[in-house]
Amino acid sequence: MTPNFDFSPESIAVLAKADAARALQEDVGAGDLTAGLIDPSRRASAYVLARESAIICGIPWARAALQQIDPGLKVSWCVQEGERCKLDQVVLELEGSARALLTAERTVLNFLQLLSAVASKTASYCDAVKSVPSNRAQIVDTRKTLPGLRLAQKYAVRTGGGTNHRIGLYDAVLIKENHIAAAGGVTAVLKRAAEVAPSAQFIEIEVETLAQLVEALDEGARMVLLDNMTLAQLREAVHINAGRAILEVSGGVNMSTVRDIAATGVDRISIGALTKDVQAIDFSMRFSSDLT
Repeated sequence: MTPNFDFSPESIAVLAKADAARALQEDVGAGDLTAGLIDPSRRASAYVLARESAIICGIPWARAALQQIDPGLKVSWCVQEGERCKLDQVVLELEGSARALLTAERTVLNFLQLLSAVASKTASYCDAVKSVPSNRAQIVDTRKTLPGLRLAQKYAVRTGGGTNHRIGLYDAVLIKENHIAAAGGVTAVLKRAAEVAPSAQFIEIEVETLAQLVEALDEGARMVLLDNMTLAQLREAVHINAGRAILEVSGGVNMSTVRDIAATGVDRISIGALTKDVQAIDFSMRFSSDLT
């Protein structure tokens, strides 16, 4: 179930460069009026401090922003991508033009606070299900992402140990209740999907009842999303399925329920909150000295 995007370091660097350029255009526009108050010859050193423990994510985006603002900045990372930082730990040290540091500050912190938050939240869910005996469930993201930053957020999910669902509407099929209703039922919509999307990465159908699950399996479904079912229903669904299809769960998933859901024996647990309900990690930049 590999998403239709190359998450190699090279591709991430290209993506980060484009995202950073868009973010800087949004923030800096024709020029940083406030940084213009600073003597252009003044140099300074600064550091970025983590105000809480977190999984660090977003270094390619921060690096791209700094490079675009001033290629001459000296940049030294104290924590690497995917590593956990401690409370009040310095994660990044910088040296160069004071103006450039001030102009880059917010864009750098915005990428770090968002992507580290996604990675950290994902890691907390992954850690939670690891403690479940005989657990097989992967923690999976959704399309509930910030417009324009979907690939960045899905990268952050991977950094936190999670698994990506489809990237968008173009690479895989997810048949939901409205599709079923519009197409005339479970059997009819699965037949249609096989005809119109033979090159899809996967075809998945959402079911809300065990009867719909049986119908989907009888039609040859290989991936089924069990929507808002009780734990008893999930256990029965796993029994009915008997390994024929990949079973995914959505709805009602949070830190207090994810272990019990994983214990039912399902294969995947999709969580929109990984990318939708994110509380930013608190980072701050501080100037440590004036080098002029």
